[in-house]
Amino acid sequence: MKRTLGYKLIGGIVLYGVLGFLMVASLVEWTFQQKAQSTEATRLYKEALAITSNYAEDYYRNRLTQEELEAQMRVLSVYTEGEIWIVDRKGIVLIGNDEYEEPYEIPDFRISDFGTKYYCVGNFYDSFDEQVLTVFAPITVDYQVRGYVMIHKSIPRIYQDADHFLNMSYMALITLLIFSIVFLVAYLWHTYRRIWLMNRIAHKYMEGDLSSVMDDSSEDELGFLSASFNYMANELNTLEEDQRKFVSNISHDFRSPLTSIKGYVEAMLDGTIPVEMQDKYLNIIITETERLTKLTSGLIELNQYGGHGKTILDKTDFDINEVIGQTAATFEGACNAKRIVLELVLTGDELFVHADKSKIQQIIYNLTDNAIKFSHHDSSIRIETHVKNEKVFVSVKDSGIGIPKEAIGKIWERFYKTDLSRGKDKKGTGIGLAIVKEIIQAHGENINVISTEGVGTEFIFTLPFVDDAE
Repeated sequence: MKRTLGYKLIGGIVLYGVLGFLMVASLVEWTFQQKAQSTEATRLYKEALAITSNYAEDYYRNRLTQEELEAQMRVLSVYTEGEIWIVDRKGIVLIGNDEYEEPYEIPDFRISDFGTKYYCVGNFYDSFDEQVLTVFAPITVDYQVRGYVMIHKSIPRIYQDADHFLNMSYMALITLLIFSIVFLVAYLWHTYRRIWLMNRIAHKYMEGDLSSVMDDSSEDELGFLSASFNYMANELNTLEEDQRKFVSNISHDFRSPLTSIKGYVEAMLDGTIPVEMQDKYLNIIITETERLTKLTSGLIELNQYGGHGKTILDKTDFDINEVIGQTAATFEGACNAKRIVLELVLTGDELFVHADKSKIQQIIYNLTDNAIKFSHHDSSIRIETHVKNEKVFVSVKDSGIGIPKEAIGKIWERFYKTDLSRGKDKKGTGIGLAIVKEIIQAHGENINVISTEGVGTEFIFTLPFVDDAE
């Protein structure tokens, strides 16, 4: 298996950091440049206004000679670190451009090209070989615009002033980037290691080793995933154990009657059992066959309830008292044989519940059948109903052999039989109570058992009460 996820994560973070640095650095540089342009344009505009009021107007009013004005402009050019022009309305440079002996006319000059701003950036009508910032201020004499003062400053020269701040910003960004990458790489490496450990344990699960446990108790998504893996492994381990117990129990429960049937049939065929006694053993064979049939039917039925709450129920409103009465009537013969009195203590003439009628009838049948099997001769069984907190409580209580304290928590397991019941319940399959439990859980209700060994057992389950049912 190629371990590439960690390298991909680290590579992705480094790439993200580099691209992020380049993007942020570009944005910072552009912001600094725009800020530097705006600040310098404002400063130069104030200088241009000062020149128009202190020198240019005097020149146009003939108070200042051209030589004196040029001398002042040269001084101010050094101060402003720019090139100062005096331009008339037609675009002729009167003072400032020393490259030409004659006045230089700016080609296609239009003051409207500046728009609403007092400055522009460019090579100013191809007058310069590099980008310059040009600021202008009108020269007004007697309320008439006679010309303009223009100051040109090299853009690279302006940006030099911002380079120091840019370098500081770059250093801060690089430092932040390095710390961020180190932190993220450490964090993701820790996360990757947790994923790698989960993958290794999951691989063991694939190989059938369900004993490994993911020791990750964090409360993040990976912690919950680890807990889910542990739960799944435990469920699979439990399922595997249940399967082994199931095969062992079902093999035992099938083997015993089959061995008896085979032995009796062989004994009758080879004459070991005389003809006059064959009826007795044929009845035993029929009993064992009925036990196998009952066991098979119970397994098929129990399999229907194995979907953890996915059992399809046909819920209706019905009279639970009537169902109890009908079910109790089917045990008349069994009760008479053991001289057992079946007492019905039912609340009201009618008591309606909302549930699956056929499945609830099966619960009552299974509980009553168990009560009769494990009750002594000349005893009584009490079936009772009462209502409390919008629930109907159904109780089946006997005075039989009871259930040992250590076995009460196991009676709901499939095929489980207590040592006491094995001697009494020759025809039992050990899955009746498992079916009862599954049906009750499918209804979202509860069932409890109270038992004392040698005294008796009481099963109590609940059903939703329906008031004024039709």
